[in-house]
Parts: sequence; structure tokens; C-alpha cells
Amino acid sequence: MSEPSSASGPASGAPKRGFPVSEFETRLDRLQSLMERDGLHALFFTTEEPIRYITGFQTPFFQSPTRPWFVIVPGTGKPIAVIPEIGAALMAATWVDDIRTWASPDPVDDGVSLLADALAGAVPDQGRIGMPMGAETSLRMPFQDFERLREGLGGRRFQDATAIVNTARRKKSTLEIEKIAWACGRASDAFAALPNWIGAGFADTEIMRRFRIDCLNRGVDAVPYLVGGAGPDGTADVIAPPTGREIRSGDILMLDTGCVYDGYFCDFDRNFAVGTASDAARRAYRTLHQAVDAGLAVARPGATCADLFRAMQNCIGASPDSVGDVGRVGHGLGMQLTEPPSLTPFDETPLAEGMVLTLEPSMSVVPGRIMVHEENIVIQEDGCTLLTTRAPPDLPVVT
Repeated sequence: MSEPSSASGPASGAPKRGFPVSEFETRLDRLQSLMERDGLHALFFTTEEPIRYITGFQTPFFQSPTRPWFVIVPGTGKPIAVIPEIGAALMAATWVDDIRTWASPDPVDDGVSLLADALAGAVPDQGRIGMPMGAETSLRMPFQDFERLREGLGGRRFQDATAIVNTARRKKSTLEIEKIAWACGRASDAFAALPNWIGAGFADTEIMRRFRIDCLNRGVDAVPYLVGGAGPDGTADVIAPPTGREIRSGDILMLDTGCVYDGYFCDFDRNFAVGTASDAARRAYRTLHQAVDAGLAVARPGATCADLFRAMQNCIGASPDSVGDVGRVGHGLGMQLTEPPSLTPFDETPLAEGMVLTLEPSMSVVPGRIMVHEENIVIQEDGCTLLTTRAPPDLPVVT
């Protein structure tokens, strides 16, 4: 068996990195229009993705929890960055020109006073400051510092702006879609090549290591998400890291990957039978493939996330309102591996042109074993387009 291919070399034909200033101006206009609608005087961001969305500031340094990072979007004018001095040069390379810094970490005042001054200058007394507070959000600063900040802002009040941020980020631009599509394409190529080198006797640790290397050789920047499992008729766990177990003839191997290109994710899986496959596994695979087909047929502007959910669940014979053990059958995709909305029976978010989604139905094959099938799509004016290379309709068998 041969090694994974690296013949494609560096990212030939890859989308240009970064965005023009006009992209950020469009995002700012969108946010400020929504702020005006909801009576907000500023938005306040502390987490990586909304900060990157409005500034273009991209760094792996967010993986360190030591230093907080703050960005303010005023009701008019450009964003204001209040950040540790260590990030000043990188932020200055973005379109942001109001950059206020302090030496962090500071055990006494880790940017709180500087941040309070910036917010007070952007928001009138008794004004309202929006920040993400709802599902799938977090506060990336010490809560005791946030309490000090609130106390220092007088009559200014914070309120939930989750809906504003989700609405703004939900529709991807052409340039964003190009980056997601590139990641999808490179991972699709790596999946297509996998049967050329895999077989019984490979440990799952080795499979994941080689698959990561192949994706990197094909032009993605990183493979931060790679999970899977193998076992007769399916896997017992769809989010597990490798254990060192060797795959055996009769196993169904599932790999689910989130590759990144220029800060944008793909997220999809593929299933392979090793040596042979049971009738139950073959039937489950075909059913899930047909369920994705049902989702593709419904995915168009005007339908809702709940419509997509029910179309796929109906196809696999599940109750149209049953979320099962997994909880949903897909989600949004972009700067994060998973983004709102969710494909659930209770999410009535309407689909719109430019939304990027995963279709991810799952089902039980035999007791204790499940199978998942996932594709990535973009909603277009008259339907949807696959960003991933579609999996074959019948379960692939590797020897």
C-alpha cells in the first residue's frame, strides 16, 4: 500500500488570503444597520470570531487564555481595538486604525480602565451596549473584570446582541465561500485517496496522522478537528480521538474532519468498509445518502432549518420532530467548525442565499452502533450547491 499523496504540493490555485477593505466596510455597514434597528450605541466583542469578522485580525494566539482582547463597534465610524500591546503590530496590519493598548498581563488592571474609557467615549450616558450573550457564545474575559467594567460605565447598560451578530455573519460573501470551498475540496481529495493506502491492520492513530499530513500537503493550513471510530456495523462514538486500536476486516471506519484554510472551516465525514460490509451497514449507508439527497432537494431560499431537518429525518424513518441522541442533523459553517443555525425541528431560521451549512443525518445501524453521513453546501438563488465532492451512493469497501 502506498503513502498518501503529496504530489499536489503547495496550495496551487488557492484563494487569495485575507480580504479587501471593502469586505470589512460591508460587514460594518451590516452590523451598524442592525444596531440602529435595535437601538444600540455600540457592540462589544471579546471572542475570536466576531473580532476577526469585523477587523480581519487573525492569530493562533487566541489559544492562550492569558490575555483578554476587546473590540468595540460604535454606532458610527470604524471599530476600536483595545488589546494587549503584544498584538499591536498585527492589529495595525488590518484596516483598524484606532488601536489602544496596555502591557498585559496586568494583575491589577488588565485593560479594564482603558476599555471603560473607550466605551464611555463611544456610548452616551444611559446608552446601550450590545454583546453576544446567547447560545454558542462566551465571555472571554474574567467575570470579575466584566463586573468592574459594568460598574465603571455609569448608566450605560449591556444587552444581548446575539441575534445581530448571528444575522450579520450568517450570509457569507463570495470570498468567504471560496475559502470554505477550497478547504472542502482539499479534504475531499484526501478522502478520495484514502482507499489507496489504508487497510486492515492500520491503527487509528496512524490513519489520522497520515490523513492530516495528506490534507496539509494538498493545501489546507491546519486540521484542528479530526475524529472518528471503527467497529463492526459502525462506530459507537462519533467524537472520539484515536485510541491506538487497529482496524479489522468487517469494520466500518468513519473519519470526520474540519480542515482550515485562511481561517475558514470545512466539516464533513466519510465512511469506509474494511474488507467486507454487512447488509445492515450497506442499507444504513444508502439510507443516509438518500437522506442527504432529500436535504439537498429542500435546501433553497425560503425553506427553514426545520424544513431541512424534517426532510432528512423523514427519509430515515425517524419521527419528524425527534432529535435522537445526536440532537441535530446539521449546522452553519464558516470561521467556526460549527456555527448557528442548527438543523433541528425548533430552529425556524429561514435559509437565504450565501448561507453555508452542513447536512449531517445519522442513524442506528445495530444496537450500540451508529453511522453518520455529512456534506457541506451553500444556499444559492435557486437551490443549493455542494462544496464537498459528493460521497458515492454505495458504501466504499477498502481491501
